[in-house]
Amino acid sequence: MEVFSLQTVLLLLSISLYLCLSFFRPPSHIKHTRTPGFRLYPVVGALPDFLWNRHRFLDWMARVLRSAPNNTVVFWRPGGVRGVITANPAIVEHALKTHFENYPKGDKFIALLRDFLGKGIFNSDDELWRVQRKTASYEFNTRSLRQFVMHNVTVETEARLVPILSRAEETGRVLDLQDLLERFAFDNICKLAFNVDPGCLAGDGTGEGEFMRAFEEAARISSERFLYAFPLLCWVKRWLDVGSERRLRESIVTVHEFAEDIIRSRMKESRETHDEDLLSRFIGHESVLENGSASAEFLRDIVISFILAGRDTTSSALTWFFWLLSVHPEVKRKILSELEKLRKQNGKSSGDPYSIQELREMHYLHAAISEAMRLYPPVPVDTKACLEDDVLPDGTFVGKGWILTYDMHAMGRMEGIWGMNCLEFVPERWIDESGQCQMESPFKYPVFHAGPRMCLGKDMAYIQMKSIAASVLERFEIDVLGRGAAPEHLLSLTLRMKGGLPVRVRKRCMD
Repeated sequence: MEVFSLQTVLLLLSISLYLCLSFFRPPSHIKHTRTPGFRLYPVVGALPDFLWNRHRFLDWMARVLRSAPNNTVVFWRPGGVRGVITANPAIVEHALKTHFENYPKGDKFIALLRDFLGKGIFNSDDELWRVQRKTASYEFNTRSLRQFVMHNVTVETEARLVPILSRAEETGRVLDLQDLLERFAFDNICKLAFNVDPGCLAGDGTGEGEFMRAFEEAARISSERFLYAFPLLCWVKRWLDVGSERRLRESIVTVHEFAEDIIRSRMKESRETHDEDLLSRFIGHESVLENGSASAEFLRDIVISFILAGRDTTSSALTWFFWLLSVHPEVKRKILSELEKLRKQNGKSSGDPYSIQELREMHYLHAAISEAMRLYPPVPVDTKACLEDDVLPDGTFVGKGWILTYDMHAMGRMEGIWGMNCLEFVPERWIDESGQCQMESPFKYPVFHAGPRMCLGKDMAYIQMKSIAASVLERFEIDVLGRGAAPEHLLSLTLRMKGGLPVRVRKRCMD
């Protein structure tokens, strides 16, 4: 009883302090220290403004960073939290490449995601990360894996996505395109990771459907840990096993049980089969061996990390892409013109699946998807830890133990980076004089990260997104309902659209 009473008191104190500050807006007469872009109050630092603006964090930070010299601000909050937030490409390059070793993910970041992602590649540093990176780098560069990915995308598109859209057109049903794309991505990445078809898009999954729902909840609640005003409250709830932390634990149990069952089964078959999925490629590799056999827990962490990356990022990018096309019909017409020209050049009939090489020739579509991710990056912010005192390229001091956050969402809205039309959707900014799509420096456009941790799946992501977009646009008109105003976003591990993307579908006349 004494232990329980102490736990209860800690929880109530944390909640009380949180609620007090949540509704506290400092009067204008209270003195504060003005730093570029931020107001820092006595005792509580930037916390009041953070709480006041947390519901619109990305838009708030874009405004703050635009007003700051060099698009960089320093902040502090109670509990010894100090850091730098930036939208400066030179600082991004400094942290992600030039001084890479001084800016790991850090113990605090890893601890927040450890329950869900364990020691997977996206939640590890140092040698543990290097071992996984080396193995994954080799596998992602194999031609057979690219062909495996292309085959799965084509089958999922032709056998499930297109029929669903056709039935919706016939019945006049309103679809949530975001939900549809998330289920598509989930099926696709599970086949890539496990060579298991969850059937979520088709609606015929059973235990696999439960796995998807648990995975979604685990990802969402894990991301909410980063938004706690007082991190102690998160750990108190976890200690007491109450509220969101209890739901997180239950969801993770479901995710881990499903993944571990598959891994145990596949490890028994690994010597006789020659499958091309990621799990088969990692099984037996020296990086995951323990006493001569593969560690099921380590494999689970690796695969869950890949599912998270493959499910959420492509679906987020395509959701915002289709919404942007709905308010920029001239861009859609140019994409369709490019597809028609490509079909005629290669003697293809409308609706025929494209090859990898043909997808690579879709320069304007590539530019349009890149432009959509500039404005709405699937992962809008990322944070690093500073190991030792440092001075950033613009002269900003960052101390040992501080955090360094670079804001990709804000970077896409900086006139100094993208020009006066930075808020406009203009795919042409990516097209050179010869009509080719030319990508920008990854430090100016860190949507796929940059430096040694550059996303290994970048090329495959573009192949998948272009294949889906081309197949859908050639066959259907996607009419977004209520498309006048920009949709609100949900800040999670990825940038999702609040309320989904409701659409009606009309068949396009095909020659």
